Amino acid sequence: MNKDGHVLNAVLLSIGLGYVLEPAGDFTTFQTIAEVTIPVTLGALFPDVDTAFGRHRKTLHNFGVLGIFLAYPIVFGNLRFVWIGVLTHYVLDLVGSKRGLALLYPYEKEYSVPFGMSTSSNYANAATLAITLFELVIAALVVHYAPLCLPPTVVESAATVLG
Repeated sequence: MNKDGHVLNAVLLSIGLGYVLEPAGDFTTFQTIAEVTIPVTLGALFPDVDTAFGRHRKTLHNFGVLGIFLAYPIVFGNLRFVWIGVLTHYVLDLVGSKRGLALLYPYEKEYSVPFGMSTSSNYANAATLAITLFELVIAALVVHYAPLCLPPTVVESAATVLG
C-alpha cells in the first residue's frame, strides 16, 4: 500500500472510531474524533520510516514494533491510539501488496496473503475502503460486545489501564 492509502485508511478509521467510542453524534463524538485522528494517522505512517534506514518492510514492519506501541500507553500513559495506526498499516501492507512482511524480524521470512494486490491496481482504493469498513466492524464488536462476554473485573482492569 502507498502513503495515500495509509492516510486515507487512518483518517476514515479515526472518524469511524470516534463514532464507535462516542456514538451520540454530539460534541463529545467530534472531540473523540479529534483525539483519535492524529495518533492513528501518525501510527499509520510510522512503519514506513524504515525506508530512510534499515530494510523496508522488515525493520519496522513486525510484531516487536507493534508490541512496543501496544505497551507504550501502559508504561507512559500517552499515545493511546498510535498502535491502531501501526496495526492497520500492517494489514494494508499485507492485503494491499503482493510482497509480504517480515512479521518476526529479525527472522527474515516474509509472510503474505495469497490475495494481495498491486498498489497500482485500479482496485487499491476500493480495497482500502473495504479494509477500513472491516476494521470498524471489528472495533465496534470489541468495544460494544466483548465487555459483555468478559468478567466485570477484567473489564474494569482494562478500563483502568486504557484510561
